[in-house]
Amino acid sequence: MAVMKIIRSSGQFRFGITVLTLLIVAALAHEWLISLLIGDTDPRQVGAYGILESPSRNHWLGTDPYGRDWLAMNLLGLPSSLAVAGIAGIISTLLGAIVGFYSGFAGGRTDAILRTMTDMLLVIPTLPLILILGSYARGLSIVELALVLSAFSWPFAARVIRSQVLSLRERPYVELSRMSDLRNRHIIVQDILPNMLPYLGIGLATSSVGAAFALVGLTIIGLAPSGVLDLGTLLSLALEWGALSLGKWPLFFAPMTLLILLFLGAAFISQGLEEFYNPRLQGRR
Repeated sequence: MAVMKIIRSSGQFRFGITVLTLLIVAALAHEWLISLLIGDTDPRQVGAYGILESPSRNHWLGTDPYGRDWLAMNLLGLPSSLAVAGIAGIISTLLGAIVGFYSGFAGGRTDAILRTMTDMLLVIPTLPLILILGSYARGLSIVELALVLSAFSWPFAARVIRSQVLSLRERPYVELSRMSDLRNRHIIVQDILPNMLPYLGIGLATSSVGAAFALVGLTIIGLAPSGVLDLGTLLSLALEWGALSLGKWPLFFAPMTLLILLFLGAAFISQGLEEFYNPRLQGRR
């Protein structure tokens, strides 16, 4: 399998996939891990433990100003951040792939219309739009928020994919398929799509990280959906409490470390894919 070849040949990909796998496993098993840490206690329960306790054997990252185990709170917020990153990344990559493939392969007027639409969305400043939508996002669910974020991230993927399809459709094996009167669907699926998989993987990693940090930005400025606990919420709370000035560094660095690991995992996967599939980089291994 191609994935196993990449894992064996690219140390960057191995590191990235290991980090992301650990984060996903921790998110999926967060209830079990929390029960190991604090038993049947509700991790959100105010006053369950002492206030601002230092890291200890019983509370590995200490407690927050509300007397809650901070490691348990981070495990509780991890799934929401990964869910938004994953859903938004997948949707934006799918949209970008559909538009990019259709635009690049069809050509002519269809390509001109889709390219113009994509370029228009690229030049529109997305931050103000996200802020405006974020101000009305208090009642949104995780899935709905991911849909909003993905709506602003697909044009870049579409443009990259279109440029690659324009190049691939001129290859000799594609011309041979055309001469054999094969359907366009067969040419796209059998001839072009396999060569686009690394670019789709890179786009997915980039879009996922972008969505995760967009959620953090909305949370820090107070525009995240109410009732959603994610790593950005925990980071915002740590800043609000003045955790660093109080000397309670785990309150700030715990959610920040998880976000950095998410970024590094996706970045190293992207670099590993590019290293494996780009002939110019293969000689450096």
